[in-house]
This record gives sequence, C-alpha cells and structure tokens, in this order.
Amino acid sequence: MSQFILALDQGTTSSRAILFAHDGSSVASAQQEFEQLLPRPGHVEHDPEAIWQTQLDTARQAIDRAGISPEQIAAIGVTNQRETTLLWERESGRPIGNAVVWQSRASAPVCQRLLDDGLNDTFRAKTGLLIDPYFSGTKVKMLLDATPGLRQRAERGEVLFGTVDSFLTWRLTGGRQHVTDYSNASRTLMYNIHTLDWDDELLRLLDVPRAMLPRVLDSSGMFGETDPQ
Repeated sequence: MSQFILALDQGTTSSRAILFAHDGSSVASAQQEFEQLLPRPGHVEHDPEAIWQTQLDTARQAIDRAGISPEQIAAIGVTNQRETTLLWERESGRPIGNAVVWQSRASAPVCQRLLDDGLNDTFRAKTGLLIDPYFSGTKVKMLLDATPGLRQRAERGEVLFGTVDSFLTWRLTGGRQHVTDYSNASRTLMYNIHTLDWDDELLRLLDVPRAMLPRVLDSSGMFGETDPQ
C-alpha cells in the first residue's frame, strides 16, 4: 500500500492541505479562505475554530481527491503563520477569545511601557528580536492583563498558550501534546535563542507563567500521534 505525507499550510488568509507521494510529487490539494476579524483600527483577529475547521476540512478534501484512505498517511507536517497568539483551556480545549494575529498592533501599549523601561536591549540580547507588537509575548501579556483571574488560571496550568502550530497539534492529538518548534518559539519574545529554553527573566518582565507554555521540539522532530477521531 502506497504511503503519503500530508502537509498542512495554515496561513493568514487561508488554510491549505497538500498530499505528497514518496517521490515528492504533489498528489492532491485543497484550500479554504476564512474571515479576517477587524474589531478596531490596527487590531486583527481570527476565530480559532475557523482556523481549525478550515484546516481539518482541507485535509479531508485532499485525502478524498487523492482517492486514498487516512491509514495511508505516514506523516503530517505543519507550516503556519507565526507569532499569531492563541489561548485555550487545557481541560475542554476551548479557545479563550479570538486569536491575535501577527499583524495586530493591539499590544502596542504593552510594548511602549517596556520600551519606556529601557528593556529593548535585554529582549534583543536574548531573543534576537526588538520589542514590537508583531511578536507573541506582548500579545500574551495583553490577553492575561485584560481578563481578571486568567493569569492565575494560567499559573495553575489550566490555560495554555500556543502559536497556530501548537493549537493545531493539540487538536490533532486529541489534547495529548502541548508542543511547538524552535522556529515558532523564537518569534515569541520569550524564548532564549542561546539557551534554547523559555527565559525566566523575560517571562517575569512580561508576567507570563511558564506553566502555560508549550514544550519546544526540533522542527523535524516527532510531535505526537493523531487522535483516531
């Protein structure tokens, strides 16, 4: 029985799925766009359920178009819009609010306070990044600050943070794996690119609990097995 690799391409405006044969040739693909949510000027959001559903639908469509069974898929790879920030409940898997997209400038006030405190060099030395709303860390702080009790829930491990790859992997594995890869972690303003770990000083400055962060794996590593459902 022939085996295939399923590539999931979760982008800013659409989700795609492409099936590849053993020789690297593309066998089938599918793509779906989803709505961009613009609640106010400079703010960009996505519905996490739309991200999940369009990605799941395109995967099923690609499999159907190829005329194969899911059992013939040997591996799944994920590529995604980075920096986009999601929070969800560990127990239920339900998203907490919308995803804050990489384009969003919503966390600009958080960034300005950090810049006013002279912390740009601290973040840059450890992450290689400048303090900017583009990156995930200030988005996480903004979301935790906005909802009373949410940070305490995150400290208890009840609320999880992830970029899109983490959210998709969590769903694909039936909530068994809370993980990300180096390339996504390195775009959060919270990951030390020298020690290859979440940085305690940066987490303290952002007031982000370590308990809510995903485990970081090699980009070509084993992230888990899909849930049969």
